[in-house]
Amino acid sequence: MRVDFYQLSRDPVERVVAMLARKVLEAGERLLIVSSDADQRADLSKELWRAGPEHFLAHGEAADGQADRQPILLSDMMDAPNGARMVLLADGCWRPEALGFDRALLVFGEGETEAARALWRELDGALDVTREIHKQDEQGRWRAGG
Repeated sequence: MRVDFYQLSRDPVERVVAMLARKVLEAGERLLIVSSDADQRADLSKELWRAGPEHFLAHGEAADGQADRQPILLSDMMDAPNGARMVLLADGCWRPEALGFDRALLVFGEGETEAARALWRELDGALDVTREIHKQDEQGRWRAGG
């Protein structure tokens, strides 16, 4: 199991989530995007639609039905009826259930930095868990480290 930490510094969470969702789909995977904030999920949905016809990211809200058919599923729950083995935590809040997925992507901003650091330390040495931190430079490129 792998946990990727994405520290927001330049781009808004919606843009970063769309970029990550695109990469997941390009890899032939399905994705569960979790946020407890309904307004944030609505903003994420708009950003996923906004990508344009050549980059449209097909998705749906778990509560809207046919969740099992969605390649990208937005939800406030950690349940993945779409069969996703990857989860993206868009609200910056870690959920222990994420460890049940093959890969978890934690996107966090300045307000969640201390909690992300504590989680990093908590996962240090955990069996079957690898971690990687991703930071964005001033030109918008993401760099992996750690």
